Amino acid sequence: MKRTTLSLIAAATALAAVTGFAALTAPDGSTSVGAKAPAKLPVERSSLLCPAPSSSELAETDYTSYTPGTTGSGSSTAAAQASPATAQLKAAPTAATPGGTTAKKPGAAKAPATVTQPGKPVAAEANGPTAPALTGSATGGLAPGWTVQQTTVVTAGGARGLLGVTCTAPDTDFWFPAASTAKGRQDYVHLTNPDDSAAVADIELHGPEGALKSQLTEGIPVPAHSTVPVLLSTLTGEAPAADLTVHVTTRSGRVGAVVGAADDKLGSDWLPASADPAGTAVLPGIPADATSVRLVAYAPGENDAELKIQLVGETGTIVPASAQSLHVKSGMTAAVDLPDLTRGETGSLLLSPSDPKKSTPFVAALRVTRGKGDKQEVAFIPATAAIGTRATVADNRAAGSTLSLTAPGEAAQVKVTASAGTGGGTPVSKTVTVKAGTTTKVTDLVPAGLKGSYALTVERVSGGPVHASRLLAVPEDGIPMFTVQTLVDDRGTVAVPTAKQDLSVLDD
Repeated sequence: MKRTTLSLIAAATALAAVTGFAALTAPDGSTSVGAKAPAKLPVERSSLLCPAPSSSELAETDYTSYTPGTTGSGSSTAAAQASPATAQLKAAPTAATPGGTTAKKPGAAKAPATVTQPGKPVAAEANGPTAPALTGSATGGLAPGWTVQQTTVVTAGGARGLLGVTCTAPDTDFWFPAASTAKGRQDYVHLTNPDDSAAVADIELHGPEGALKSQLTEGIPVPAHSTVPVLLSTLTGEAPAADLTVHVTTRSGRVGAVVGAADDKLGSDWLPASADPAGTAVLPGIPADATSVRLVAYAPGENDAELKIQLVGETGTIVPASAQSLHVKSGMTAAVDLPDLTRGETGSLLLSPSDPKKSTPFVAALRVTRGKGDKQEVAFIPATAAIGTRATVADNRAAGSTLSLTAPGEAAQVKVTASAGTGGGTPVSKTVTVKAGTTTKVTDLVPAGLKGSYALTVERVSGGPVHASRLLAVPEDGIPMFTVQTLVDDRGTVAVPTAKQDLSVLDD
């Protein structure tokens, strides 16, 4: 009889640190007897994708790249210490769109923001219509929590507005409620492939009456290290729809996906993907001076969703008088206007089942407008998951940045850190208590001696779930230009087994 012992812990640790595997299990699915709880170690590689900023000649784009200082269980893994750390983006050319049209070839842009050390943000510019989409990765000690913010100002024209987006990680499934093919709207879904092989994507459109008949939406090729912008109105011959839900999936490979929405009257901004379908949702950070708020939701399953609408404000949670509930039919997009929603207080929307015993998964997003008449500006707030451990948003300014923290259930404490500035300054931190069922705004946390822009990092300390977003306001010619970025957990750590596991095979 021969006994062969396989010691897998070294390989498992390296693999988990890169890919996110959380545990090592036996063939029957059980964890090894007597094994200690997995330790959380920093990831060793992160990937991000930024869409092409704008087609306007007037576009002025800032990139801010940042990796937080290390926290938690260790400064880095052995592999991170042994290999050089990098965090860099590079241009991704625009490929042919469905239908055979090739967008304008991007010209050379300035070198994108390159992080050189944790805790110090760096910035770069890329102006005009030739600024390309970007793909990039961070490795070693610069990978955990790596964040890139893309902020574009367009002062006139059909794409006028402040457009902000946190560059996204690649994935295979995205939901975008609040898109549109209405007259006066130009909505593009940008598909960017970070990998060495081509990806293949599908796009589905769902309106108030169900799925729209569409063309050229299946099997869209996205070449390696390139981007494909797809104009939604070209995908269907049906009547324009004011409220759409866009579903992007991949058959092979993975992409980054985000919707660029431009309204002739309301300006433009990026619409990021909603959190995955769930029975409840929080949409954080509605500005206190919002003049119009429209909720759009979609139920992808076989059952209708009957949703209770609540506003989590600075002083408590209420049911708004303008709309108390929303019925979302299965496979159909539903929408409702919420006039006079915030009444001068920053708030967040909480959506939950009207009957707690009948929870139906859904996705949701808000279209938010500030200003009046021809001085209006639009932004989008998708449903966002709670911060797990830590989240960061970059490109905050000395004036005009508002961080919103929402505790929809029990009270919570978080540590908020303002980093050094891109041109200098001293980091500052404070602990913020968010009362149960309220939204707390933070506007006064600015690095001492700030030069340039800075990053805000939120770390959960204790208590219940916290959802967060950042509003950036940059007024221009009397127009209250603004953009809202929701904060998602930075996935800077991964659970790795800490005890040796012995898998033995007995052979006769």
